[in-house]
Amino acid sequence: MFYLNLFIMRKFKLLALALVIGTASLFAANGDDPKETNKKIRNQIVNLLDTPDFIVEKDVTVALTFTFSSQGEIVILKVDSRDANILNYIRENLNYKKVINPGEKDKLYTMPLKVKAS
Repeated sequence: MFYLNLFIMRKFKLLALALVIGTASLFAANGDDPKETNKKIRNQIVNLLDTPDFIVEKDVTVALTFTFSSQGEIVILKVDSRDANILNYIRENLNYKKVINPGEKDKLYTMPLKVKAS
């Protein structure tokens, strides 16, 4: 009886070790760095936004919420601004514009944009 319990415990330890190694290898898989991807997307968005054709009296930080369509186009969902000029400017210059390396389709992205005074 003692040897049977010892045999079962050894098999249990071996199974637990295999489970730990298998789980660790799952989480160790390297994918794209999301921070780097977001930085590339942000740079492309900043390039699409040239200098506004209206006067901005003071610096304004705007929270921009968007996603990507299946064609890789930016789809603006929300612009957190009360200024109608800024709201229209961002929508006209970004909505349905293609980017080179779009993010994931249907994933929500939120990023702050600073519109500087002119």
